[in-house]
Amino acid sequence: MRFLKPLSDLVFTLLIWTYYIPGFLLFFSPLYVGALIFSSNRRAAFQRLNSLYYRSFFFVVRALIPGLRISVEDRVRSIHSSVIVCNHLSYLDPILLISLFPRHKTVVKGVFFRVPVFGWILRASGYLPSSNGGAEPSGVLEGIADMESFLSSGGNLFIFPEGTRSRDGRIGQFNHGAFRIARRFGAPLKVLFIGGTNDLLPPGRFLFNTRGRKTVEIRLIGDLKPDYGNEDFSIGRLADQVRSLYREETVPHPLEGFSP
Repeated sequence: MRFLKPLSDLVFTLLIWTYYIPGFLLFFSPLYVGALIFSSNRRAAFQRLNSLYYRSFFFVVRALIPGLRISVEDRVRSIHSSVIVCNHLSYLDPILLISLFPRHKTVVKGVFFRVPVFGWILRASGYLPSSNGGAEPSGVLEGIADMESFLSSGGNLFIFPEGTRSRDGRIGQFNHGAFRIARRFGAPLKVLFIGGTNDLLPPGRFLFNTRGRKTVEIRLIGDLKPDYGNEDFSIGRLADQVRSLYREETVPHPLEGFSP
């Protein structure tokens, strides 16, 4: 009966990814066209549609994987006007955060901006392109042009400072772009811990892990309001403070279940 699990993973993965593209084209593309034509704030409209689309995606994932539980702290859902940093375990992490915040920006690998249609949506949503985990100067200048008003109006910028997924659950080296942006705009820094996405969709795998009970969770582990104007303020020390918060967390092995 060993073939049952890989067969189950294959069938449910195909169903999930079948919704991902045809579902978007069938149910959501008309909404994007409507936002493009009629919305007075296209970026905000596209961000809300992105969030709605990914909420529907995770609804499908939960429906197809009955043993899956997604737990999000209420404090996470209430975050606004902040720069958010988060550990990175799976391709699911960014789309999970997009699903939680109707007003959001994030940093996306520059190569995705060259993908037809998808790249256009990224640009229209005001996302920032990056290269090798760090934001490209030209893309950042365009992406942060309205950052001050975006944050003051309740929007969130979330960034994975490791720049890539962790293969063993340990926190990698940080890029300092998120901390520099937070200092530039005087924004509070929220530190999120995400767990269990690497059990659901492990790095290096195309197939979802569909059998057994598993929990994906997102928690707020740090609410920092640095004194950016202090002459002793240091980007490096702020990054070290965030790393120390993660060291206090127990990160599961990618192939083990996660229990809160």
